[in-house]
Amino acid sequence: MSEFIHLRHKPYSQPATPNQLVLAIPQLRSNVNLARIARAAGCCGVKKIIACGNAKIDPKIARDSLDFLEVQRKRSLPPVLKELKSDGYRIVGLEQTTHSHNLHEYQFQMKSVLVIGHERLGMSESELALLDDSIEIPVFGLPLSYNVATATAMALYEYCRQWAQQSVSI
Repeated sequence: MSEFIHLRHKPYSQPATPNQLVLAIPQLRSNVNLARIARAAGCCGVKKIIACGNAKIDPKIARDSLDFLEVQRKRSLPPVLKELKSDGYRIVGLEQTTHSHNLHEYQFQMKSVLVIGHERLGMSESELALLDDSIEIPVFGLPLSYNVATATAMALYEYCRQWAQQSVSI
């Protein structure tokens, strides 16, 4: 039997096509959640985050992701989502709604905006009205939803899984 050797921090994989996912985040209650989302976004090759309010990303939690992320701070999401939609982005909400698609069955378009709901309040009516699609992650126990940072990481990874089928190490 072969021996396993620990390889700490292997080089990352470069997708065959550049990541065109934008992450849109409302004002969150927890800057820890925001920093964890930034770290996951960095791992998934996201280049741009739009964060609302007085968002502060803790560099100790986000780690190296801040070296590669463009973080734009905005007052609210609806005007930004309208602009991105007019630029040809598909607006996808990570939210439980009446017409949500199961994350495991949803096919992301390359040029997408993933809109995250607030930890307690979810998405506003004005944000929901701008969505092209809504996706949700199946829950198999209690509580009935994942933490916002955990759910975002799962959705980011699914986008990457779909669009990084052919990758090469750099």
